[in-house]
Amino acid sequence: MKLKFFLLALLGVISTVQAQNSGTVSGKITEKSNNAPISYATVSIKDNGKVVSGVNTDDNGDFTFKNLALKSYTIEIQYIGFRKYIGSIILSENKKSATVNVSLEEEATQLKGVNIVAERSTIEQKIDRKVVNVGKDLTTAGASASDIMNNIPSVNVDQDGKLSLRGNDNVRVLIDGRPSNIDPAQLLKQIPSTSIKKIELITNPSAKYNPEGMSGIINIILHKNANTGFNGSYSGGITFGETAKYNQSLDLNYKTGKVNFFGNVGQNFGKYQNEGFMRRLDQDIVQNIDVLNDNDSYLYKIGMDYLIDDRNTLSIYTNQNKSNGKGFVDTDIDYNNVADSDIYNIFQKSKYTGPDQVGTYNLAYKHIFKKEGHTLDFEGNYSDNKETQYASFDTRTTKLDNTTSDVIFEDHIKGTRKLTTLNLDYVNPLNEKTTLEAGAEARLTRTDNDYTTGNPLMPIADRVSNYTYDTDIYSAYVTFGQKFKKFSYQVGARFESYKVAANLNHGKDKFDDDYITLYPSAYLTYNLNEKNTLQLSYSRRVDRPSLEQTKPIREFATPLVTSLGNPELRPQFTNSVEVNYTKTLEKGSFTAGVFVRSINDQISRILYPDPADASGEKQIMTFTNYDNNTAYGFEASFNYKITKWWDIQPSIDFSSINQEGIVFLYDPATKTSNPLERKITVAAFNGRMNSNFKVNKRLSFLLFGFYRGATDGLQNNSHEMYKMDIGSRYTLLNNKMNISLRFNDVFNTMKYAFDTMYPYPQLGQFTWESQTVYLGLTYNFGGAKIKNLQRKQREDNTNKGGGGMF
Repeated sequence: MKLKFFLLALLGVISTVQAQNSGTVSGKITEKSNNAPISYATVSIKDNGKVVSGVNTDDNGDFTFKNLALKSYTIEIQYIGFRKYIGSIILSENKKSATVNVSLEEEATQLKGVNIVAERSTIEQKIDRKVVNVGKDLTTAGASASDIMNNIPSVNVDQDGKLSLRGNDNVRVLIDGRPSNIDPAQLLKQIPSTSIKKIELITNPSAKYNPEGMSGIINIILHKNANTGFNGSYSGGITFGETAKYNQSLDLNYKTGKVNFFGNVGQNFGKYQNEGFMRRLDQDIVQNIDVLNDNDSYLYKIGMDYLIDDRNTLSIYTNQNKSNGKGFVDTDIDYNNVADSDIYNIFQKSKYTGPDQVGTYNLAYKHIFKKEGHTLDFEGNYSDNKETQYASFDTRTTKLDNTTSDVIFEDHIKGTRKLTTLNLDYVNPLNEKTTLEAGAEARLTRTDNDYTTGNPLMPIADRVSNYTYDTDIYSAYVTFGQKFKKFSYQVGARFESYKVAANLNHGKDKFDDDYITLYPSAYLTYNLNEKNTLQLSYSRRVDRPSLEQTKPIREFATPLVTSLGNPELRPQFTNSVEVNYTKTLEKGSFTAGVFVRSINDQISRILYPDPADASGEKQIMTFTNYDNNTAYGFEASFNYKITKWWDIQPSIDFSSINQEGIVFLYDPATKTSNPLERKITVAAFNGRMNSNFKVNKRLSFLLFGFYRGATDGLQNNSHEMYKMDIGSRYTLLNNKMNISLRFNDVFNTMKYAFDTMYPYPQLGQFTWESQTVYLGLTYNFGGAKIKNLQRKQREDNTNKGGGGMF
């Protein structure tokens, strides 16, 4: 007992002596604009560049450091959206305590990190991606994320809403770093443009990311409502075209103590019209297609973040999406007295209806170690997709003698898709210049699809089908990077085990694949000076066929064209090398880059005559693997503020792909199709000009022009496309409310036209409601900033091509 008492007394004396020879630093961090406290700002104490200690400010913006040695220090204070503060502190025998009260100023111009919403958008080059910080100029582009995508450098949106990056549609689309299991074209129409904070273009992803996506990843980061108390925002808009379309969303947030509740609900509904024609030249057969989509979709999200303590955060949420669209397709086919045919006309009325429901459930945990930047993240995600489609077809055939025959039947498709993802990520800054990252992931997908048709022209044995497509992916990665004064590098590798099992009609036809692959990556960055940066990067990527591309079940059909998948599709692998240059200007920035790719077994669309059709008039639209291809290209974008009231953002990109593959050529004499090997060079050019004019603090105008050059493809030749938009924006209520007005495609010039010789000579053109007027309103209400759990990037694992013309 005496010994224990002596030890306790000794420890007390030592502690007292230590306290007498140490100092304390405390203070308060506020916003300069309104003196509101900034919660969870990062405060670091450094000694000769090395971090001695670091804390986050509490809910009142206060912080305290104790037991600091009596010497000189540097204090750094950072918070997203604000300028970094750097100051000096001297602790001595005469001054053992210091008080640092700092008011941070909001960053309204380009930063090395993240920008807050500014009047105009900015572009920055990071080590593995290009970041477009979305300003108010882009949010006037339209009601949804889909509307503004064509304003982003290197990104295109076609008439079906499908995204492409650098002319290639093999691209992953993520929302806040995660796949949604909702078709990207549909999802982007539901996200209000005003909800987008920034868009990341990851054209050459590192080994840290899943290796899917040949042309890269488009990651859309949404604003996180991070205010104290109860607050939120409302966004609504009307698009006037042939008919009016409506969209609206409400974001709510409630922060109290250690718990942050958040929720979102959105709705998108309206009728969208498309029309087009396809003309076969060798027999003068014309298909006129009229499409009306009546869409009605709902999306809501609810969840919470729980701050266990300063180093541990738990987050849960669920995301639910339900759509109940109706599609009406009228196909009118004129044969124009075609030789060897007694048919005069075929008219088909088809209708596609049925709900599509997706439920996502997410659990995430983050641990922050004592060392700055040292973190451990775990995330579990489960998604359940249920799709039901009822289709009816009413086809009337009129012959030359005016006799008619009718075929009426219905189709029923029921599909389920369940995705489970478990992910662990670890980041360890070994020192100020060196960072080690590692992680592991498991992704399990289970799908089941039942197809029933009453088509009397099909064999009875083929009228009921079942198709399953299951994948198991296990992967682990490691990256290592170092930074020096002007030079930095990062190398990494991802090891992956991939297994797929496809099964048609309970074992009638099977397709299995199982392999282990290594995906390396490397980045070299050289800062010529503070305003000029060069980067060289390399990565190996893969595009795996998706369920939509593999299931041999009717996706859509007209009397002469049927779309279905190919279960024997192979993955395509890509080796990519890029060089990028970024220059920061006093009034803007300039970025440019070149790339070279080698592509094996490229997945592409293909048309060939239906082998079950003796007349040679019907076609099958499906997917196939082309042979080895190479591609190269360049892009350049410029962001410059000419005057206080006028800025411009021009950009161009060019890509050239050497393609080699098999197409089919129809022989009218024998009424057979023969395979033909073709080698071509596909060149694509895109140009954009975005110009903003600011009349005063409240009113601004926008002028946008777009041009996409003609391309000659392996099977189809696409014609040029171009348009011009004008818009305006007005703010009121102390910048809490914004009213946007935009006139899209002023001269009504947007259309998709093509011609081809394969499998026989034909041409076509499709138009949609591109000439529209959009009126939108956004109202924000909120308080001071807090900190939410930051989540890692997540990606889907398949090539998402599908859908076809509609």
